[in-house]
Amino acid sequence: MGSIDKYIFRTTLASFALVLVSLTGVIWITQALRDIDLMTGQGQTIITFLGLTSLLIPSLVLVISPIALMIAISHTLNKLATDSEIIVMNAAGLSPFRLFRPFLYATVVVAILVAFIAAYLGPDGARRLERWSAEITADVLANLLKPGHFAQLEQNLTIRIRDREPGGGLLGVFVDDRRDPLEHVSIVADHGTVLKNETGSFLVLEDGNLERFEVGKRDPALVAFRSYALDMTQSSNRNHDVALGIHERYLWELLSPPPDDPVYKDLPGQFRAELHDRFLAPIYPLAFAALTFAFLGAPRTTRQSRNFSIGGSILAVFGLRMAGFACSVMAATSPLAILAQYLMLAAAIGAGFWIIIAGVVVEPPAALMEAIHKSNERLLRLFGRRAIA
Repeated sequence: MGSIDKYIFRTTLASFALVLVSLTGVIWITQALRDIDLMTGQGQTIITFLGLTSLLIPSLVLVISPIALMIAISHTLNKLATDSEIIVMNAAGLSPFRLFRPFLYATVVVAILVAFIAAYLGPDGARRLERWSAEITADVLANLLKPGHFAQLEQNLTIRIRDREPGGGLLGVFVDDRRDPLEHVSIVADHGTVLKNETGSFLVLEDGNLERFEVGKRDPALVAFRSYALDMTQSSNRNHDVALGIHERYLWELLSPPPDDPVYKDLPGQFRAELHDRFLAPIYPLAFAALTFAFLGAPRTTRQSRNFSIGGSILAVFGLRMAGFACSVMAATSPLAILAQYLMLAAAIGAGFWIIIAGVVVEPPAALMEAIHKSNERLLRLFGRRAIA
């Protein structure tokens, strides 16, 4: 790259990094606040809270990166136009397509980043999030249970303890279990311990009594026990080690899922839609860059307004992204939506490159601008007369 290319390339990537960090940080905070109950309600530390919520960042970056690139290119082009550098470079013989080259280099860097996140980093973060969530569910038994308080671990499971022993044991345990709609179980035990192993997490109760009310029976069943284990892994319903969700699959797992995969058997359409979303993710930065430069990259004097071009680029990018989201939703049931998504991106990239290579200046029609000016003049006269009166 020449000195001009390096200057534009560095400026664009620096702006992209700043916008990406800012937007990701703001959205991450709004998402993290939804999980603030990890500290307030489940007794977790700030380190656990930050670590758990930070696993959402790759998924946010995947969606925000093309938008951040569009903003960065718009900022760089506006800076070059304000300083009349685009006009000078054009007068020196640089065509619009030649000027687009450093922006294309920056777009390739962003596309590689997005492809890496879509193929590996995003699914890996989702997997870690699920595993960590399962561990926190098990830790609830040891951290959420406070002496003298009724802790509702889920909608139909309530546990109370009288006190804690120094080694972490529980004293005076009461359990009210209504998870099974056909029976209601109440347990009172003298001692309890939390046991975690490779099979799951359990609340082991000792020296207690169990009272079971079954639907259709008049009298409850009373049982005295020396030891009783309450399975908390099944109640958490968060064991995803056997069947991973679609968003938690790596790209190569979506390409060739096992034939006996239960999730693939139940949701083949969503597998297909997710796979093509991963393929299309690194193409969006190129489409956004081409459209943005097509509207803003043409040389203009400082007297020429760029408001229409800025607004047109925003509408074009926004419309493309919204149409892409709509096609992604429909792709689960209609393969034609996937084809429409590819054709839509190809048309956007082709139109953008044609405008850049042909040197077309995207301007509003003269009739439209004249109508806007006349409307503004009427408003000024109307408000001006009222102000004088």
